[in-house]
Amino acid sequence: MSTADLLSIEPLELKFPFELRKQISCGLQLSNKTDNYVAFKVKTTNPKKYCVRPNTGVVLPRSTCDVIVTMQAQKEAPPDMQCRDKFLLQSVKVNDGASAKDITAEMFNKEAGHVVEECKLKVVYVSPPQPPSPVREGSEEGSPPRVSASDNGHANAAEFAAAAKQFSEGLEAQDKSFEARALITKLTAEKNSAIQQNNKLRQELELLKRQSSKSGSGVSFMVVILIGLIGIIIGYIMKK
Repeated sequence: MSTADLLSIEPLELKFPFELRKQISCGLQLSNKTDNYVAFKVKTTNPKKYCVRPNTGVVLPRSTCDVIVTMQAQKEAPPDMQCRDKFLLQSVKVNDGASAKDITAEMFNKEAGHVVEECKLKVVYVSPPQPPSPVREGSEEGSPPRVSASDNGHANAAEFAAAAKQFSEGLEAQDKSFEARALITKLTAEKNSAIQQNNKLRQELELLKRQSSKSGSGVSFMVVILIGLIGIIIGYIMKK
């Protein structure tokens, strides 16, 4: 941090996490700890490479101002990742109530007798932040981490075998359920068919009884035999 009389500047090094073909920004904070209005101006040795917003302005008494420095996307990295670019921040006391539109180049002219403070800022390239490494999970603090399938081939094989067994048991249960439903459907159909045959035989038996009552004794004997046979058949069907 610069501890100049007019403005305090943080940081004094512009650190850019350098990446090829990517626009990168870095921030500055200007603090005015005086009771005066302070104008500032930012210059760089490589104006085509950087964009500064705002590059001029007025910091009110007891207040701060944020400045964003953006480096344009670079097609190639410098040798040894060293950067020789520099920035110069100039500050000067101005009249109360002054604003950015009141700033002129003449205000920062030392030869004209103006008291101008200057602070040089260096540019530093740093490595871009790396993604966090995966952390193994533990049941409690201080307990050994649980082994994942990716860390242990045996665990992976065991999990696969267990899943395959569970899937096979599920299919077997479905097959048994299907066979049970098919058997119930078949037995129900046979039962209904037997009931229909029983009703039909009963109707025929009643018809024979009525016919026997109209005929002689010889016919009655034959009817008795038929009735007996029909009773045996009905009993067999009902048992089935």
